[in-house]
Amino acid sequence: MILLLAGTAEARVLAGLLQAEGLPALASFAGATAAPGGLGLPTRTGGFGGEAGFLATLREAGITAVIDATHPFAARIGPRTRRLCAGAGVPYLRLLRPGWSPGPGDDWRVIDSPEEAMDHIPPGATIWLSVGPRALPSFAALAPHRLLVRRIDPTPEPFPFPNGRWIIGRPSPDPSAEAALMQAHGVTHLVTKDSGGAGGAGKLAAARALSLPVILLRRPPAGPHVRAPAEALAWALREARPQGSDEP
Repeated sequence: MILLLAGTAEARVLAGLLQAEGLPALASFAGATAAPGGLGLPTRTGGFGGEAGFLATLREAGITAVIDATHPFAARIGPRTRRLCAGAGVPYLRLLRPGWSPGPGDDWRVIDSPEEAMDHIPPGATIWLSVGPRALPSFAALAPHRLLVRRIDPTPEPFPFPNGRWIIGRPSPDPSAEAALMQAHGVTHLVTKDSGGAGGAGKLAAARALSLPVILLRRPPAGPHVRAPAEALAWALREARPQGSDEP
């Protein structure tokens, strides 16, 4: 049984590949999104209850391999899961999609910490802050500016800073729709994380079309990993092969 730590588009693709190959797998969502959607696999939602709970899940569910396809900025999950799997003797693989690269017409400033964003934001800016609600406390230095933060799910929680508001909805795959939304709110700067993937690339294309500066937070260091769901599937098939098998 493979444990798939999900929450990304790549995890969804990999879930379909595992299902097509008939490999038994259990998907797990951390619970950051209220309605993550079905993956076609048995799925659990929410935390494991700490390290002891994770190890108990490995034992009780008969997990023989773990594929970590969580978000590139899930910085605590990866190292901790890798360590726990190593201690339990369970093979671990990180599936990490490639980051973004600037193209012609882009105006990017790459930063290594949220605090550095202030160095690139002038007074009176209106910032499209695309970092996820959970990361907002790390960007508290931007609170004097007007902030716009998108949430997929509605929330009764007030915006944590006085000069901001939630924008409810999913990102549009159409850059022109993203650009129209930014224009409607008078956005002057985009602050985001190097999450990679096609799903979030629309805002970067919109910023390019509007000639907006982009302040991009560099990813945390990544250990060994694969970049494509097909690579993760090949690894899973090798791990599922009986020991001593000579099958190709």
